[in-house]
Amino acid sequence: MAGTLYAIPTPLGSTAAGALPASALNTVRTVRYFVVENAKSARAFLKDVGMPHPLQELQIAVLDSDVAKHVRALKADQSIGLLSEAGCPAIADPGAALVAAAQREGIRVVPLVGPSSIVLALMASGLEGQRFAFCGYLPREPQERKRRIKQLESRSQRERETQIFIETPYRNDVLFGSLLEVCAPRTLLCVASDLTLPTEDIETRDVAQWRHKLHAIGKRPAVFLLLAT
Repeated sequence: MAGTLYAIPTPLGSTAAGALPASALNTVRTVRYFVVENAKSARAFLKDVGMPHPLQELQIAVLDSDVAKHVRALKADQSIGLLSEAGCPAIADPGAALVAAAQREGIRVVPLVGPSSIVLALMASGLEGQRFAFCGYLPREPQERKRRIKQLESRSQRERETQIFIETPYRNDVLFGSLLEVCAPRTLLCVASDLTLPTEDIETRDVAQWRHKLHAIGKRPAVFLLLAT
């Protein structure tokens, strides 16, 4: 017998009890072993979901490059909950290494229902929802970043496909500036910031309109969506 690896979404701002359905919360409460990005925020999440046992009795391990020890625990019939810092495990997230290792060993991986900023942003953007691609992070180097934006814009126009990408919050405004510099005036651009927070802001405009609007994203978690027309 082997345990189960549960991929647990964690909300950005809402309480876990308010963002996750009852079925997911009930599953989380059965787990005693968690692999997490940040122990402090993970404990706050687990306290919020109403764990039936004291947190001191749980095993909370910070994810590192050595996933073999967690795989051994899974193979020894120990179920594990994988927690991202915020969002969905394995989606632009280092937890992907543990999921991949579990799949290689034939261990059951169960994704729990919860918020996904990528899907939430697409839902509210008004852009093409039949065909879309999540492209992760764009290059940090300015010229490489601009070259990549042009590639994504060309692909979007050719395939009629929404391109979705993210950035480290402190580089949001740099990426936004590159998008306005490189993209064609008619290309549609959505910026979705602070999803699920009271300060949530989701706006879709063409690039020409964005160029005439003062807009600073700042260091807020954001998702960018692009559709060339």
